[in-house]
Amino acid sequence: MTFFIRLLAAFAALIPASLAAQTSDFQSPSIVILGDSQIPFGSGPVFLEFFENIKGHCPPTPEQAANLEVLADMKVAVIGVRSTSLHSWTAKMGRAKGAICDVDPKWKVNAGTYGFINTTGNKYKQIGQGDAYQFCEKDMSAFQTMFRAGYYEPKLILLSFLGNSAKRWAGSYDKALEDVQNMNAQLPTGVPCIFMTTAPSYSKKITDLRLKAQANVRRAFAETGSQCSFVEGATPETVAANQGNKKYFRLSKSGKVKDPYHPNERAAKTFFMIAMEDICTAVYDQIDAAMPDLASR
Repeated sequence: MTFFIRLLAAFAALIPASLAAQTSDFQSPSIVILGDSQIPFGSGPVFLEFFENIKGHCPPTPEQAANLEVLADMKVAVIGVRSTSLHSWTAKMGRAKGAICDVDPKWKVNAGTYGFINTTGNKYKQIGQGDAYQFCEKDMSAFQTMFRAGYYEPKLILLSFLGNSAKRWAGSYDKALEDVQNMNAQLPTGVPCIFMTTAPSYSKKITDLRLKAQANVRRAFAETGSQCSFVEGATPETVAANQGNKKYFRLSKSGKVKDPYHPNERAAKTFFMIAMEDICTAVYDQIDAAMPDLASR
């Protein structure tokens, strides 16, 4: 009997944590928003509020309102993992995947999470720890692990990335194309999807590089026929709002901008006001196109 118990214990130890999550009480959110460190540094609460109150922000037509009922439970999950890019979520190994799956050596957490999957009051989590964050399997990408059958099965996905891919995409259209092709292959087929580039920085130099990157990745979305709608986060209006505007960024005690990369929550609210029409159009375009298949999920 003792040998049998030990054998069972040894077998259980071999079961990947993500497979164990399939038998847990985890419930998939209906709306999933994934992004980088802009989410925990400012935009996370704004993403959450916007999508939990989508009808208020994007007043629907009667037909759109009927289609929006597929999201009626409004279980919104917002996850932002620092130093990640689109490439991080499609990579099966190496430093790109490590940005998601490696435990932060200093803080022991690498993500900010909000909404349905986080009821603890502490936004900071480490990906790979906890039923809701089992995205790290050997020889599989985070997308492949996250969107496997029986785990995350959303009815709307929004991806928000740009900054950590700026050099990669600005310097090479082929790299932008590769990342979008991998994303297209790994996202759940038929699920409404929006890709929105992140908000502009405080610095003109940083924003100029990101604009080049945005142009290349926008082209890649168009040329691959991606299922995702593409929304430009860096527009003349959002650049004008953020660039050089100290009140939208964290300041040092001397009053200088100490972090030009991450707009604060105040900036995020303005960003959503400016981009609202484009976001609303993308939401309804995606959901309307997916009906009636989406309703059967």
